Amino acid sequence: MSIYVGNLSYEVKQDELAEVFGEYGTVKRVYIPLERETSRPRGFAFVEMSTETEEAAAIEALDGAKWYNREIKVNQARPREQRGGQRGGRSNNYRY
Repeated sequence: MSIYVGNLSYEVKQDELAEVFGEYGTVKRVYIPLERETSRPRGFAFVEMSTETEEAAAIEALDGAKWYNREIKVNQARPREQRGGQRGGRSNNYRY
């Protein structure tokens, strides 16, 4: 399972997230997605912890907390949604 952390400052670093979430258990992984064009953080992250109990404690404690002058959103990450089939070009679904 994974935790979604939203409304993050662009200045937040992975080690800072690991330290904050580490207060609630063992942090296995921290991932901060970057924009393709600018390599700038996108303003959210994912944190994986060792157990669901630790994740629940972190979510309970940190959701709505103020950090870097922002109110962060912390909740259970949802599975990635499937996007439509092909990219660009024409599809094979012609209408006559």
